[in-house]
Amino acid sequence: MRYIIIGAGAVGGAIGGRLAGSGHDVVLVARGAHLAALRQHGLRLTVPDGEFTHRLPAVETPDELGELRPDDVLLLAVKTQHTEEALRLWGRAPVAGGGTAAEQLPLLCAQNGVESTRIALRVFRRVYGVCVWLPATHLEPGTVSAAGAPLTGILHIGRYPHGTDETARAVAADLEVSHFEAPVAADVERWRYAKLLANLGNALEAVAGPLEGDDATALFARVRAEGAAVLDAAGLAHVSEEEQRAVRGDKIAQLPLPGVPRGGGSSWQSLTRAAGTIETDYLNGEIALLGRLHGVPTPLNELLQRLADRFAAERRPPGSLPLPDLLRLADEAVASVREQ
Repeated sequence: MRYIIIGAGAVGGAIGGRLAGSGHDVVLVARGAHLAALRQHGLRLTVPDGEFTHRLPAVETPDELGELRPDDVLLLAVKTQHTEEALRLWGRAPVAGGGTAAEQLPLLCAQNGVESTRIALRVFRRVYGVCVWLPATHLEPGTVSAAGAPLTGILHIGRYPHGTDETARAVAADLEVSHFEAPVAADVERWRYAKLLANLGNALEAVAGPLEGDDATALFARVRAEGAAVLDAAGLAHVSEEEQRAVRGDKIAQLPLPGVPRGGGSSWQSLTRAAGTIETDYLNGEIALLGRLHGVPTPLNELLQRLADRFAAERRPPGSLPLPDLLRLADEAVASVREQ
């Protein structure tokens, strides 16, 4: 199989680089300065076992590849807010032997949140959810780092909305020889909803800095509890924290990497790159949506959604809201709901 990594940023670049490093056929899809750097210098991937440069085909559109191959696997790793644009572009690409990518090829959604697979299923016949546990960073064009060891990450894979098949097992086998653990899970949505709860802290970290200290961790616990209450009200099962810890164990310890400064999660990275958009509408915003549908107040997640969107639009630096100010805003948001 050939892997076409649509969105060769932190997650996509780490997966694509590791697959290429184990001998698999990989194409990277990017744009702008990142694409230019990939074409000129290759993908520079820094991991605990060294720094590797992978000189791989790098494109912006499917037209540059001609007809896609029947054995191509599309791995979608753009931020969820860019999903529809990517699907429109790649879904109509012709495949050798007849049909389009949307009709013939598997699409794996290796993205935060849970909405991308639902969006994709409107276009692609064969959609797979991937629960991504992969600490990776992309801040500069052409460079990606992944600090996990001994595994680079754990990627649960399953057919969306449920089930497994030979494609999922074949992809998992390729990932298993590429520094990943890749359980094939018929109930992959349970894992993705659990990851959604963990990602509710992304916006908090992005606007107010690392989740360190009692005040920050206590606020995140409140935000996560709000999310869990919403999922329970909506009847959406999610893997418990205990089950997650049992699977992860000590397989993905984050190690310091030479020359790579300590960074933050995906939302923090979006603000650092001044990308102008952020994925919060599909993280905290997903909880706000479900809360409105099922009559559960979500003042903390709504607050973080608004703040993160404002930070992205105004290109404010990450962590520039003092935590005491955020705590005050959080208390005011909760109090306003109680008064209604």
